[in-house]
Amino acid sequence: MQLRIVHRTTYRYHGAIDLAQHMVHLTPVDTGTQQVLAHTLHITPEPTSRSQTTDVFGNRRTFFSLQTPHDTLAVEADSLVSTGAPRALPDAPPWRLMTWERVREHFRYRAQAPFDSASEFLFASPYVPRDDAFAGFARPAFKPGLPMLSAARALMERIHTELTYETASTEVNTPALQALEQGKGVCQDFAHIMLGCLRSLGLPARYVSGYLLTRPPPGQPRLIGADASHAWVSVYVPGLSAEAADADVAPGAWFDFDPTNNRCGWGSPGEDYVTLATGRDFADVSPMRGVIQGGAGHTLSVAVTVAPPDEIAALQPADSP
Repeated sequence: MQLRIVHRTTYRYHGAIDLAQHMVHLTPVDTGTQQVLAHTLHITPEPTSRSQTTDVFGNRRTFFSLQTPHDTLAVEADSLVSTGAPRALPDAPPWRLMTWERVREHFRYRAQAPFDSASEFLFASPYVPRDDAFAGFARPAFKPGLPMLSAARALMERIHTELTYETASTEVNTPALQALEQGKGVCQDFAHIMLGCLRSLGLPARYVSGYLLTRPPPGQPRLIGADASHAWVSVYVPGLSAEAADADVAPGAWFDFDPTNNRCGWGSPGEDYVTLATGRDFADVSPMRGVIQGGAGHTLSVAVTVAPPDEIAALQPADSP
């Protein structure tokens, strides 16, 4: 499947901005189930300086600075991505032998243990504390001896079933514990809650930002800019050694779970998903953040379109500068 993603962010400032520095995570990454065919990033006004780097998690990010007065900033990422169907979650040895308790023990500290890079996704992060409330919510899904992937699927289903998806019920900085307590939120909240549940049990998991192809209601046209960013979770299962199980050696792997839509897979939750970036939580992969000097407030508008290339009839929203 080929998908085109047009993600436009527009700031209109109440007063001129004298200086600004911004960092954006708007470039999709190549993975086992997706390939970036084309990508452009348009910034208006033209930045004074601009550079692209790869962060510690392997994400592509762009830094730019503006050193002339401006009252509007528009950033548009236009990407063409080829996606493939993910593999189903494995349900046979050696994966079935890796219970969630075994995963937890693998990451328990012990002297001279070999380093596993997934360890960095065990700890509290800016948006996701480790808390007994998360562990309490997760425990019914983590029955003794259950394979790690089966337990993660059960947790995903519990979040999907027992929490209510409600737009505008939270803000971008709403604490995950508050979203859990009120029992509702959006995809970012569901992802943060699932991360909190897993990490509070000593299990590594990371935040995934990206996009999901949505379908307009029957008989209605696709609206340019009417989509949104999406978020889900990746869960890590370490490999087994030949000495630890009567099975072939299996490398460790990440498996994707989307509690908002109750979908999961090995490589992505589905062919209609596009992975943008991964991190500990939203703070690591915010689409756009920065610092400014001047101004007195702003109005923000975000327009996202995800569609097959031949369905995108217009690339600019009506209010573009």
